[in-house]
Amino acid sequence: MKIIDLSLPIDEKAFEMHRVDIERISHKAGVEKFNRVIMGKTLLGKIKYALGMRIVKKEDLPDEEFLSLEIVHAPVHVGTHLDYSFHYGSKSEGRPAKTAEEIPLEWCYYDGVKIDLSHKKPNEVIGAQDLESGLKKINYSLKPNDIVLLFTGADRLYGTPKYFSDYPGIDISAIDYLLDKGIKIFGVDTMGIDRPYRFMLSEFLKTKDPKKLYPAHFYGRKREFIHIERLSNLDKLPDRGFKVICFPVRIKQTGAAWARVAAIL
Repeated sequence: MKIIDLSLPIDEKAFEMHRVDIERISHKAGVEKFNRVIMGKTLLGKIKYALGMRIVKKEDLPDEEFLSLEIVHAPVHVGTHLDYSFHYGSKSEGRPAKTAEEIPLEWCYYDGVKIDLSHKKPNEVIGAQDLESGLKKINYSLKPNDIVLLFTGADRLYGTPKYFSDYPGIDISAIDYLLDKGIKIFGVDTMGIDRPYRFMLSEFLKTKDPKKLYPAHFYGRKREFIHIERLSNLDKLPDRGFKVICFPVRIKQTGAAWARVAAIL
């Protein structure tokens, strides 16, 4: 058995559109954090802490070290993650939209198939015909619940501004094609399923046509679907013959959730 990691990290040093901060409390500093938190539970404790009293001192610990602690402040759309219908709108298919914690886990471990779309340019969209052609090249017919991975190669730009500006989007016809085949989850190695902001916003400002803004995302209000964003290492996968595992982190009432996505060969 071979496992290939298909996930990108949550990295505060990488270029991001949204602020990402990871507070890293070292082993040496951990004891001070412990005292501040525990003693800060009561007014008397706060006063004693301010006066220099400590309930645990570094001398009380092995090697004068406590436990490390990392506190992550980041949107759920940073790092590899699954989007569900609540992200797209308050309703989907006329019903209240579902949050990421409601994603059925049985959908998140299934046969995977990779479709090579690396020829598509950043200002283009991937349509149903592109999917059909890609599947024909690998002589494969989709079956219900397959997890479809769309390979563009955009993950090579991760950590740079181009990661947010140079990738193709997904056309609604492609989403319909997958859903009509019984697909529950599909994934992309781009930062989003719509074309980059620079194309959408430019066209919207010229035409004032709201259909130019996030058409793939907003389509989730009409038809319910789940997609994975920010995959990586799809170039290391065969076209088929592997399993995909993409269990979302159980975060309450969010439209997306981080996931450690992997392929099992």
